[in-house]
Amino acid sequence: MARPREFETDVAVGAAMDLFWRQGFEATSIHDLTRELGIGKGSLYAAFTSKEELYARALELYCSRHAGGLIELLSADTDVRSAVRGVLGSMATTDLDDPERGCMLVNAATERPGDVATANRVRATMTLIESVLAGALERAQARGELAADKNPVEMARFLTTFVQGLRVMGGARVGAAFVADAVEVALRALD
Repeated sequence: MARPREFETDVAVGAAMDLFWRQGFEATSIHDLTRELGIGKGSLYAAFTSKEELYARALELYCSRHAGGLIELLSADTDVRSAVRGVLGSMATTDLDDPERGCMLVNAATERPGDVATANRVRATMTLIESVLAGALERAQARGELAADKNPVEMARFLTTFVQGLRVMGGARVGAAFVADAVEVALRALD
């Protein structure tokens, strides 16, 4: 008879997310994971089958937590410029405060571009963010907050790309003034 699981799977995924986020997939060993999660190798494999599966679940958790906040803010019926400024400012502050950690989504895209599951998760999350941004920009255009000659989908693609570049630059420790200047230029694209 199998022993009952002595740990909460969701808690373990959260701890693994933090570890993968700090160290990356390749630098995180099974030993690191078992130590961080406080479980044995057998329990890890019984619950998650592989390091790759645990990473996939950790990345999914990251995407739901971090993209979820962004989506919630942009889905609100508020001034788009203020919402975008808030999103960009929040991301910049986070990255400047902890440049070594960066964005797990960017880290995943750059560390594991050849892994189909990772690439699919990154693409799905970016597509969702782009879609929510486009919807917010369409609402702004209908209210007269965005010029009629602006294409909301193109603007959403630009902003999605800009956000990821901003995350990379935060990790490059470019400083608050650099990031603030870049955000102001990006916001002018909405004029």
